[in-house]
Amino acid sequence: MIHPAPVFAAVEGGRLAGGQWRADAPGLPVLAVHGISATHRNWDLLAGALDGRRVIAPDLRGRGRSNSLPGPYGIERHADDVAAMLDALEVDRAYVVGHSMGAFVSVRFAERHPDRVAGIALIDGGLPVPNPEGVPEAELPALLLGPALERLSMTFPDRAAYVDFWQRHPALGPYWNPSIEAYVEYDLDGEAPEMRSSAVAAAVIENAVQLDGAGGYVEALTTLPGPVDFFRAPRGLQDAAPLYRSALVDEWAERMPQLAVHDIADVNHYTIVMTALGAGSVIPVIRARIEAAETQEGAL
Repeated sequence: MIHPAPVFAAVEGGRLAGGQWRADAPGLPVLAVHGISATHRNWDLLAGALDGRRVIAPDLRGRGRSNSLPGPYGIERHADDVAAMLDALEVDRAYVVGHSMGAFVSVRFAERHPDRVAGIALIDGGLPVPNPEGVPEAELPALLLGPALERLSMTFPDRAAYVDFWQRHPALGPYWNPSIEAYVEYDLDGEAPEMRSSAVAAAVIENAVQLDGAGGYVEALTTLPGPVDFFRAPRGLQDAAPLYRSALVDEWAERMPQLAVHDIADVNHYTIVMTALGAGSVIPVIRARIEAAETQEGAL
């Protein structure tokens, strides 16, 4: 496993942190944007397998080593923070990959900074998630996120206890690997015996209610230039029902002719990027898109 080098960017309110793999690699870089309570370390396997490719992944505001940045934590603000990271690293354009909520950030990034996007991939995220009828907004985060939100109110006496908590997670424990363990250990913040997740609960809650396509998001999504690759996991956040039903994805595919749908077999919402099976299934499509984008740019 290749470990990322830390990177930083000045943003409103302080400093955005993140990681970078292969800083000196030539060619079109990859910008990888993590999910709602994650950090840049959920990209370890995908970045490691993208041989010879520079990969840049921020910790979004309110997560990881960016958790001291103040709110608000809206999707559009994340998109502008991501642009600031590219500025700091002197990167003009990148191929953008977003997972879960990071896919929504990627869409807004493409809307607000279109000249910086050479292509886009949405991994089990980015298509609006309808809010269940009759559920008050205040209850949506817990309903949508389950244990991912529960841990933000918990403290742990040491690293071993935090690892044990995650090993009992139904969507991660059965698929445990060194990459998942590195991701979990990076997420831990504070000092024993009062250690906790680095994710700020207010940031996660604010973003959880922004995934329904409101506020002009649908327009930003449907006007993306193609191809737009969407990778769907057949199992969701609890290793059970999918986050995206096939019928919903079919509706979006009909609405967006530029959307290319890829069903990735035998993975859940996390393992689609955090296991060799998931990352290995996604990478060939992404690699081909990057090479096509480089060819097109070289011909201009």
